[in-house]
Amino acid sequence: MPLTDLAVRNTKAAAQPIKLSDGGGLHLLIQPSGSKLWRLAYRFRGKQKTLALGSYPTVTLGQARAKRNEAKKLLVEAVDPSVQRKLDKAKGGTGNTFKDVANELLAKLEAEGRAPITLRKKRWLLGLAFPTIGARPINEITVPEIHSVLNSVQARGRRETARRLRSTCGKVFRYAIATGRAVETGRSQASTVRSRIQ
Repeated sequence: MPLTDLAVRNTKAAAQPIKLSDGGGLHLLIQPSGSKLWRLAYRFRGKQKTLALGSYPTVTLGQARAKRNEAKKLLVEAVDPSVQRKLDKAKGGTGNTFKDVANELLAKLEAEGRAPITLRKKRWLLGLAFPTIGARPINEITVPEIHSVLNSVQARGRRETARRLRSTCGKVFRYAIATGRAVETGRSQASTVRSRIQ
């Protein structure tokens, strides 16, 4: 049963920690000290994990639910919310160019233990796109710009390389959507590019 503001506000601390569940893995952990901590329990690649979402009342019930929903969106895109948080902190913010997002995705894959040879291949493929669109804001990249990159690779007789580059660029755009640098709905250019290169 979902929590209510009244329940969150009125539940008092006890000798043992109290866990109030809201659904979807979101719960409020009330410590014997009286602190009330929002936590999100989730599974990623078969492992049970917990993400701290802040403390009540600094983070309200509504805000905790919004944070839960953001984390769930990342999970749908196969992004571990805990890893993403560490990457964001390490970068001191998130960049919005195609190269920024691509490098962040590569760092995430490396942190998740992807094979070095796989990472080298993806870096090499993305390196083919960086001279043309690397410095462009990812939400402003147009379909013709992507086609220009792919056509230049194909013109050198590397059809399979172009196909793999198209797939890899698609992953970058999906990651940008999952992390809020591009939008999935509406008429944005990034959304259009994403739909055309999958």
